[in-house]
Amino acid sequence: MQTMNRLFRIILYALEGPKVFGLVGPSGTGKSYRSKILSEKHNIDLIIDDGLLIKGDRILAGYSAKQEDNFMTAVKAALFDDEKHREEVMAALKKERHPRILIIGTSRKMVEKIAQRLELNPPDRYFHIEEIATKEEIETAMRVRYTEGKHVIPVPTIEITRNYPKIVYDSMRVSAVGKKLLPRFSRKKKTFEKTIVTPEFSKHRTDRVSEAALRQMIQHCLAAYDHTIQVTNLDVTASEAGYNLNVTLRIPKQESLSTNQELREYIKDSLEKYGGIEVDSIKIEMEEW
Repeated sequence: MQTMNRLFRIILYALEGPKVFGLVGPSGTGKSYRSKILSEKHNIDLIIDDGLLIKGDRILAGYSAKQEDNFMTAVKAALFDDEKHREEVMAALKKERHPRILIIGTSRKMVEKIAQRLELNPPDRYFHIEEIATKEEIETAMRVRYTEGKHVIPVPTIEITRNYPKIVYDSMRVSAVGKKLLPRFSRKKKTFEKTIVTPEFSKHRTDRVSEAALRQMIQHCLAAYDHTIQVTNLDVTASEAGYNLNVTLRIPKQESLSTNQELREYIKDSLEKYGGIEVDSIKIEMEEW
């Protein structure tokens, strides 16, 4: 039966190309932490996460955004903005010829952007972090991220040490049976090893960031996201919970009304994940052109 299913998947791949899934949720909510178990449940062969192409316990291609020492290059790596980076991962994808791929991102638009740049099919199905983790688990993950600056890469420590020894912090083993993710997944207590890292960009955080630096960061992440969007004005105030940003953007007229929410989430997550900057709120005004 398994052989027949595998044969069917290979034939389907030849006809339609790989089936793409997206795992989305805000930065620091535990997506990478749970991605391997989710992939196991849905027979997903490959994971694309923060610039890396992962198969099982191995990194097949790409380079991690978590090794970058500044916000600008980290965003580029996560979105495969560099041509050489894209070509390396695309070549590995064609060589592997696996029919199911999971792309991890902070929003649907980010997942779609990555799929487009790697010349993959649009995502067929999305999983949201709230579907596979409890509220308590998400809150714990976010607390660890924002108080300790720790991230997870879903491969064994030995694989990360070989490629990025400077960022390795610790390792962990995660059971395939969780409170919410896979309560009836398997009677066997299967576990996966993951690596805890402290990215270079997390080591260089500062308590205060100038308005000019924030503007440059926002413009940079928007350029990687959609080069037609421009920042025309930025007002910044600070509170105990983080920065409050009022951003004015110039966007093409054809952009949909949903762009506002997408961009708020994307800017907030990019600043927090790659800049180590806590954002309390973002308001966006749009000027069409």
